[in-house]
Amino acid sequence: MTKKTYSVESAAEICEKIKEEISRVFIGQREIVDHALITLLAGGHLLLEGVPGLGKTLLVRALAMTISGESKRIQFTPDLMPSDITGNIMLDVRKGEFITKKGPVFTNILIADEINRSPAKTQAALFEAMQEFQVSLDGVGHPLPDPFMVLATENPFEHEGTYPLPDAQKDRFLMKLQIDYPLLEDEKEMVSRVLDNSAGATLSLEGIKPVINSNEFNAIRQLAASIRTDSTIIDYAVRLVSATRNNPVMETGSGPRGSLALIRCARGRALLEGRDFVIPDDIKALAVPVLRHRITVSAESELEGLNEIRAVENLCSAIEAPRADLNQKSDGAAEQE
Repeated sequence: MTKKTYSVESAAEICEKIKEEISRVFIGQREIVDHALITLLAGGHLLLEGVPGLGKTLLVRALAMTISGESKRIQFTPDLMPSDITGNIMLDVRKGEFITKKGPVFTNILIADEINRSPAKTQAALFEAMQEFQVSLDGVGHPLPDPFMVLATENPFEHEGTYPLPDAQKDRFLMKLQIDYPLLEDEKEMVSRVLDNSAGATLSLEGIKPVINSNEFNAIRQLAASIRTDSTIIDYAVRLVSATRNNPVMETGSGPRGSLALIRCARGRALLEGRDFVIPDDIKALAVPVLRHRITVSAESELEGLNEIRAVENLCSAIEAPRADLNQKSDGAAEQE
């Protein structure tokens, strides 16, 4: 079977169709949808912070359906065990042999709901899956479906019964987003759709149509990975991340994963906009969601009203971006003067 190929323009059109399908059930919050799709294109994982009931599960299920993928949901609780996520080896008494029972992590898009309601030991069960895209059961590695993405939700830490995510786990999320309450007009539209000839309390996914299959989507992911990135763009991303280290307003800064994440996400954003090259604005637009969970603001700065979002925004203002003419480059080289 011949592998299908895509141009940047055709891939961008498909991504736009995916967003249109998702918008049938996930109303408003367009930036959240864009960032979720960028994360999937970049082969990463997404962390959403917000109170329950804002449609996070609906978004993930709709995204999975548009790429003909599978989604599963795990509700994290204090008594959840690691094997409840990864699976285990069981003895089949009738056959007299051990069998592998795979857990819900074996899916395309995994919803880790309220991940910070479980202790660190259970949270760590996702480490190997998120980093190596496989799960080891009884010493044997089992590859996860491709594509694979974890979309985790967490409650604000001031809520009762929450456990802070370890830094090592937060660093494995490509982006962290804050999902807010919907706008008034969006909420009115959502309520109208839910109540339209329905006795349920949620929007139906019946109207979602697959746009592409998972194998074809992987081809688009490969295309996103080949988006051209000028050396000056890489330098800009590294300087931005490096500025978070040894910074007087920050207790801890971002490691090299931050630089890699910025470039990976910037390529995805360029593809969504139909460009085959990354521009400085891609880095600026994604700096906050990519870096906010990788830094810690010092206690003194926090008392002065500074938070992680503001700290990253300040860095973007302070660090000089490459020349504006890079925004016009489409041939991978500067124009001859």
